Amino acid sequence: MAKKIPEQLNICLVAQKFPILGRATDHGFLWPIAKGLAQRGHHVTAIAAKSPLGKQEIVRDGVRVLYLHEGFPNMSSLRFEDAVFRKFQELHKTNPFDLVHSIDFSGFKIGRYKRKLNVAVAYDVEATQMAQLFSILGMAHETVKSLISTGLAVIYKFLTTYFARDRELLSTADGIFVTSPQQRIFLERYYLYPDYHTYTAPYGIELGDLSPRPEATELRKKFNIPESAHIVLTITDMNEPNEVINLLRGFERVAVKKPNSYMIIVGNGPFWKEIEYNLYQLALGSRVFMTGALSAEEISDWISTTEVYVNLSSRTTGFEPSMIEAMAQKKVIIGSEVSPIANIVEDGLDGFLIRPADIFSLSHLLIELFSGMLPAQEIGQRARDRVINLFDTNKMVNAIEDAYRKILIDL
Repeated sequence: MAKKIPEQLNICLVAQKFPILGRATDHGFLWPIAKGLAQRGHHVTAIAAKSPLGKQEIVRDGVRVLYLHEGFPNMSSLRFEDAVFRKFQELHKTNPFDLVHSIDFSGFKIGRYKRKLNVAVAYDVEATQMAQLFSILGMAHETVKSLISTGLAVIYKFLTTYFARDRELLSTADGIFVTSPQQRIFLERYYLYPDYHTYTAPYGIELGDLSPRPEATELRKKFNIPESAHIVLTITDMNEPNEVINLLRGFERVAVKKPNSYMIIVGNGPFWKEIEYNLYQLALGSRVFMTGALSAEEISDWISTTEVYVNLSSRTTGFEPSMIEAMAQKKVIIGSEVSPIANIVEDGLDGFLIRPADIFSLSHLLIELFSGMLPAQEIGQRARDRVINLFDTNKMVNAIEDAYRKILIDL
């Protein structure tokens, strides 16, 4: 007899960051998922750390979001993982949840006690440290020495992260969500996680409000960038300086051949000073501007103003929201061939894919784009068509809802 699953599920989403926006924000895919599930009659509660609005609790479109580090008694002083566990127990006792979906490591403590709590627990692959392996792979050069050293580095990083944390986390998982075939293969082949408990979800961003935006001309005026100038945009958390430094080295060649080209670097992080030092060492101080961290709306304004969006990071195992937004805004994107974006971009058709360390290909591409040798408008239109078709909100919510039911049936 098939296990009876309630029509209306009581779902708890856990993530350190839970934006209530669908634009270019960290974990920007969460809001359309939560809202879509609530619209289908499910009860959705999200637990996060800090609110971008500074509020303790927000209820919107049927979704309740609790920000534990925004004034909850005795919560702000706790590690977020411990605060999540305590608040979850409190909520679960009043109205038992059917399933917990932890986007990052924050829900692990719930997973450890899931049998006692009688709740199913699923994680996104971001809860593991797999992204570190992708980052190492992305920095490899096409030489025997580099390939060997990269292989050894990947093996060392895998062994340290798997045995230190990931193995225990996966043992508590009733399901794992991935966004790309590479992640699925990695989980089964190296992490020994059964494929039938792995679910592919087309995470993206909410595209309903992404009609083409007019260029934010005031940004050019603010940085004294001429109206006819070409602009390259990149967004970084500055945790891996080599990713940005390689980008600067590639752009150095462009700046020589195309004096009317500029680069904008959005973001902040631990290696700001090192990146800034390299920028001035390359004599790019008047052509490259570091804006620091910006709001989602400000990032969207820069995306509307730029011609080319570059993100060569391989550290994320999911789709980078601002890159998806750039595609939706008909921009030419250049991404890493070892990142998840390679699964939706066809090189040369609706974007370009290169190795993160290949500064020669990067500079060559930018020069050709700025010289009009490549059909940028056609590529941008195909990019928009691709993401609108792939990241349809209904498809995304359907995939998540079906996966939740399969997880509960398989318990």
